[in-house]
Amino acid sequence: MSTSASFVIPPTATPVLPIAGLDKTFPVRRIWCVGRNYLEHIRELGNDERQPPFFFAKHADMLAPNGAIIPYPTLTKDFQHEVELVVALKSGGLNIAPAQALDHVYGYAVGIDLTRRDLQMASRKKEQPWEIGKSFDLSAPCGALRPASEISHPTSGRIWLSVNGSERQKGDLSEMIWNVAEIIARLSLQVSLGAGDIIMTGTPAGVAALSPGDRVECGIDGIGTLKIAIGEPA
Repeated sequence: MSTSASFVIPPTATPVLPIAGLDKTFPVRRIWCVGRNYLEHIRELGNDERQPPFFFAKHADMLAPNGAIIPYPTLTKDFQHEVELVVALKSGGLNIAPAQALDHVYGYAVGIDLTRRDLQMASRKKEQPWEIGKSFDLSAPCGALRPASEISHPTSGRIWLSVNGSERQKGDLSEMIWNVAEIIARLSLQVSLGAGDIIMTGTPAGVAALSPGDRVECGIDGIGTLKIAIGEPA
């Protein structure tokens, strides 16, 4: 087993998520995100609604906790919010069958896929990867997990986001084009999923720009809420 003396630089700490009602935490291995999983969001961005959702990634150390102040990120003039259902896996594998997919779920949380929309759109036009628009420091705020053993596997429930007290996003989990089991099964075709992986499952319509000083609150019925604030540029 490796010790701290085995490394040429100090190893980084494992990112974790809190678990509602417990003193223990959930170690996060990887963050996967689903693109285009609510029909109205596909339409508001002018994308082809006939195309299936696809996957991209954020780094685990891009998580931000409930109550965080997120500095307005560099390089962008169009910084947007996307509230999402987060799925946390306790196990995984390759080629998981949809019928067994939910057996791998530990629990669920509320998250926000923060996005530098102008950079994302510029990358899309150039047919380049989305990382510059999606993967940046503190771009994945996430609330406390609720274990599936307590709340089962939600297939419906209001999902919403407000900025400075004004509602911007609203929808229902039942409106997801691909459900959680289908998402896990599909993603496991391209990568071996594992314990500690979390999946952000897409956002409903109503995405819009954020500015320094904005206060964001979001939630999913039966799962929880999440609050962040947008600070001045770092």
